[in-house]
Amino acid sequence: MTTAALTCLTALAACSGPPKDSGTGTEFKLSATTPRARGEVDSFTWAVYAEPATLDYTAAFDYPQNTILSNVCESLMRWTPGLTMEPGLAKKASNPNPKTWVYDLRPGVRFHDGKEMTADDVVYSLGRQQDPKNAAAWAQVFQNVAAVRKTGPLQVTVRLKKPDSQFPQYMATAAGVVASRSGVGAAGEDYGTTGGLACTGPFELGAWNKGQSIQLDRFDGYWGRKAKSKKAVFRILTDPSARTNAMLSGEADGGYLIPTESYGRLRGSGVGSLRFGEGLTTVNVNVTNMRGPLGDVRVRRALSLAMDRSGFVKAGLGGAGTSTSSITPRAVWAGASEPTRKTALGALPPAKRDIAKAKALIEEAGATGKTLTVATSPIGQDVSLLATVVQAAGTQIGLNVRLKTIAPNAFTALFTDPEAREGIDLFPYTSYHNISDPLDLLANFRTGAYLNFAGYSDRGYDRLVDRATAVYQREQRMEIEAKLQKQASENVLWIPVAEWPTSVFLNNRITGAPTTISYMYYPWAADVGAAK
Repeated sequence: MTTAALTCLTALAACSGPPKDSGTGTEFKLSATTPRARGEVDSFTWAVYAEPATLDYTAAFDYPQNTILSNVCESLMRWTPGLTMEPGLAKKASNPNPKTWVYDLRPGVRFHDGKEMTADDVVYSLGRQQDPKNAAAWAQVFQNVAAVRKTGPLQVTVRLKKPDSQFPQYMATAAGVVASRSGVGAAGEDYGTTGGLACTGPFELGAWNKGQSIQLDRFDGYWGRKAKSKKAVFRILTDPSARTNAMLSGEADGGYLIPTESYGRLRGSGVGSLRFGEGLTTVNVNVTNMRGPLGDVRVRRALSLAMDRSGFVKAGLGGAGTSTSSITPRAVWAGASEPTRKTALGALPPAKRDIAKAKALIEEAGATGKTLTVATSPIGQDVSLLATVVQAAGTQIGLNVRLKTIAPNAFTALFTDPEAREGIDLFPYTSYHNISDPLDLLANFRTGAYLNFAGYSDRGYDRLVDRATAVYQREQRMEIEAKLQKQASENVLWIPVAEWPTSVFLNNRITGAPTTISYMYYPWAADVGAAK
């Protein structure tokens, strides 16, 4: 990054960000959805920023995979556009005792190959998530599962080792996907990369033109409402400018995760509409290495104090965001009592910059001149500029912060491959909630957790996670979760920067896509149809 770029961000983004006449500024409002489609379309094209390495549901942990897979593969339960949970492939979920969940399946549901779904398929599908050989991204969801058994032709019973309030919620994510046992078996090692996905959704996997596009074809044997489009084509456009130009030209009809630097251009283009919805999303700086200078909490606190959050919101998020020092988005605390909310959000570290205090902490820790490496990537300004903000903050308080640029497709490997994180101390990390529960994020700091990249370990924290996990009653659970939030914030386990709404662009030809982050696990493409 250039010195000029650092100077811009240090000066509250005075020389970057959207044009002043773009209409973005800090003026944005959340909408619940887009207008309902008025009819069918032959096809629509959607822009995505990276090509999934696989569409195997056990590996569906990131935006590109889930944006596509949510329309092909379905789960036992379903996340709705309103971010609530409802029945999915299971018509009913019951909890006869704290360690048992019973799923009664919908009759007559067919896989894309025409075979009818049975309890055997469910047992097999959940078993793939548990199999260590698959190294499933969702394996942690099943850590408390003792057994998954068929208890009827259309009934599956899950027995838990101990009560688990999170497990039934995750059955609305890719963790609860059901695929055909025979279909997955027939595909063998090629499952998820070629051929079909052997699922039940409103679309089935069509042509996959590697490096260019993935086509989904409407499945007319679908058990639910038929998709309004015969085809959905996902164009792989890794360059943010290329994605924006494709939407402006009509080469792509729309997309999620709009490049923040393009908000103004798209909003003022006249060719479509840019909307924002609840994203349950925070933009953070993920601490990946506590063996070096960041092992001292004073260094982590100093970096947090030196962060130019408001400048990043203006420049990096196009003004569509809110500065925060909360690791979890405030929306997940909406159902909590006032005392619980006060514990969770009332004593957060300051979000306002204090360079003098930050310098003092660095000097006190003996970290002046110490080197930190931050990963960056040209995925979009939310990543590249945030890395620059970290570098600027570190430079101002006496640290030597270096940037390491990683290609967009390789950036995803930071989440799964420890070797990819070697030599990296921090990286920009947009964290979204998979379920509407604070523990979805806070459990990441438990000893050995999947996303606990820095290896943080505290027995007291682990005990609180276990206690919260065991409580099904929401308010009681949130009282414990508020204590977790307080501890995670005080120890600066990640550096929270901003809350970021979901963005979606639709040109004037189509409508119907939800604005919320539900698109990760809800078959949103089936709702997309003609705007007129």
